Amino acid sequence: MRKDTDGSRFRSWHISSIALLALNVLIAVNGLARGQRLDGFNVIATPDHPFGSVSAERALVAAKRLGATAVAIIPFLWQASPSSPDLRGGNDMPDDALRQAIRQARKVGFVVFVKPHVWVPESWAGAVEPDSEQSWHIWFSRYRRELERIAQIAAEEGADGLVIGTELAKTTQRPEWSELIAAARSAFPRTLLYVAHNVDEAEAVPFWPQLDVIGVSLYPPLGADHDRIGRLAMMRAVADRLDALSKRTGKPVMVGEIGLRSAKGAAAKPWESAEERTTSADPQLQAEVLADWLAVLDRPAIHGVLIWRWFTEPAAGGLKDTDFTVQGKPAEAVLLCAWTPGCRRP
Repeated sequence: MRKDTDGSRFRSWHISSIALLALNVLIAVNGLARGQRLDGFNVIATPDHPFGSVSAERALVAAKRLGATAVAIIPFLWQASPSSPDLRGGNDMPDDALRQAIRQARKVGFVVFVKPHVWVPESWAGAVEPDSEQSWHIWFSRYRRELERIAQIAAEEGADGLVIGTELAKTTQRPEWSELIAAARSAFPRTLLYVAHNVDEAEAVPFWPQLDVIGVSLYPPLGADHDRIGRLAMMRAVADRLDALSKRTGKPVMVGEIGLRSAKGAAAKPWESAEERTTSADPQLQAEVLADWLAVLDRPAIHGVLIWRWFTEPAAGGLKDTDFTVQGKPAEAVLLCAWTPGCRRP
């Protein structure tokens, strides 16, 4: 860029650019409150395709072409067991990698949520439950430290939303959450949400008034693969309860995760991973279940759905894959139809 001798034209351009960026951020942050749909993916980086790479950008652009408008970037935290208070940042996404992820997703044009997860080997975040008052205090102190670190990076890089916790079902009745939310609000000035595990936890969370959005992951058992009538009944019952929760709290709902493997038997246990059960691929089942979910969740109280999951590897997935990703599978066409205009839905 040519430098003007008095700098006036540069300052004018710089101020205009800042104003435009601020407007874009405001639009993204207020989108949920205004009823704008923010649909997309939870994005996971693979070792050979890190955020910031050319291949990761290709994968993000492919997601954008399906009509996705939002992504969740997921830094993992780690603890050795459900009762251990020794929580710390994982090594999958150092601070620089998190910055690269937010920048690259924003460059592609996504609304960006930063959504930390607690990883517990051979268990899951919903089992986290320190075994003494002292351990609870230690756990929350360490969790707050990690969350403030992540929140600061998210704020500096212009992320649009911060998830303060994901599926920590046995922690949410603790009084420490109030101060933790205040600390997160101080570090991150935009949209805050928590992602509860299924509607049961969402209905019990006491701190929704302190947050901007109700977040929830939806993995209820959906019955036999062929029982579409039964799964639609379950889905509608869940969505009706989310409607009621939104009305009671005055908050919009963001479905932070839905998904299931492209595998036979996946409807019965949508949360089940490929490591837990070996079976044959069934990409059509995945497509049909996601189509039903998206149709049922298309209601005013629910302002967005993030699919689990999308990899930064452009060639991930495929018809023989039995993992959660929709890449290279019939579910891509389902999402394209749901998220773009002009599709003739059944």
